[in-house]
Amino acid sequence: MENFDVIIIGAGAAGLFCAAQAGQRGKRVLLLDNGKKAGRKILMSGGGRCNFTNLYTEPGAYLSHNPHFCKSALARYTQWDFIDLVNRHGIAWHEKTLGQLFCDDSAQQIVDMLLKECEAGRVTLRLRSEVLSVTHDESGYTLALNGSTVQAEKLVIASGGLSMPGLGASPFGYKLAEQFGLNVFPTRAGLVPFTLHKPLLEQLSSLSGVSVPSVLAAETGTTFKEALLFTHRGLSGPAVLQLSSYWQPGEFVTIDLSPEQELGAFLNAERDAHPNQSLKNTLAKVLPRRLVECLQQLGNVPECTLKQLNARQQSDVVASLHHWRVQPNGTEGYRTAEVTLGGVDTSVLSSKTMEASAMPGLYFIGEVVDVTGWLGGYNFQWAWSSAWACAQAL
Repeated sequence: MENFDVIIIGAGAAGLFCAAQAGQRGKRVLLLDNGKKAGRKILMSGGGRCNFTNLYTEPGAYLSHNPHFCKSALARYTQWDFIDLVNRHGIAWHEKTLGQLFCDDSAQQIVDMLLKECEAGRVTLRLRSEVLSVTHDESGYTLALNGSTVQAEKLVIASGGLSMPGLGASPFGYKLAEQFGLNVFPTRAGLVPFTLHKPLLEQLSSLSGVSVPSVLAAETGTTFKEALLFTHRGLSGPAVLQLSSYWQPGEFVTIDLSPEQELGAFLNAERDAHPNQSLKNTLAKVLPRRLVECLQQLGNVPECTLKQLNARQQSDVVASLHHWRVQPNGTEGYRTAEVTLGGVDTSVLSSKTMEASAMPGLYFIGEVVDVTGWLGGYNFQWAWSSAWACAQAL
């Protein structure tokens, strides 16, 4: 049986970073992963360029049953700390929108950086390692792997959530938490496109690929102002992905299709200038023509000229475009979700160290924990911050 100071399960963002930090602090670290490659989710994130953090990271950008839990880790290892590490490795990056930072070249650079940091900490990395069982006694944690047995005083679970099962996602971390008596909140897909009920989906089918600036509002009152994308399955785009984390089945979503242009005033001005212009052609000045034509077929936009449009009709048109209510059928689920909502209950963990209060030496970091960030680098920053906080305590 091989002995280590720390065993970390999961060579994703949180696991790699925690292993590197603990190794550089002099710990003998074994990092295990069931895949052929380390950092698989990192490699495909941000369109292959890895949106590795966000300039505006703050606790308010995270969902959790305890919204205060993330504060300590985020304050102790910030986005500026990670940017400094990226700069030290000579990785060029740029801000895209809303504080989102991406590699100029490739997400592979972030994985290579993390692997170099692990090398500097003399971390033992073993891929294609399946954990068959975990037991605990006074000497620590014993893991039966496919082909060997390993032991360590401390065990860190960085196994991620259920999103993107094609990249090896599994419920391992949740099952392990439950094995040791820790509460796990129900999970669901987050940052995920909406699907639509068949009648509406068929009516909107001609819009697949059309994108518009929008403001989306959930029934909770949470709003996001970003692009909305119509797809052949329903609705996607940054605004939809953001709002999906705040949506519950059966609820409606309210969409403002013209957030930059107040349509009542616009139609009045256009009527004064072009009374004989059709309503459809007028709206096509501020909205994609295909969208206007589709809304006309749905009955939201009457077929008439501006001078024929009476006050009540105009009020209805303006309301339907600024407050379009849609009831999603559901989401595309874990297959395309970027994150998993829910997970290991933070009330059973230390916010300073990520250690389970009832199980000394057992830690949970990253996505497996009930902390979920907004779209745009926030979840990577939680991975870095929670991993760093954990590593200081190992």
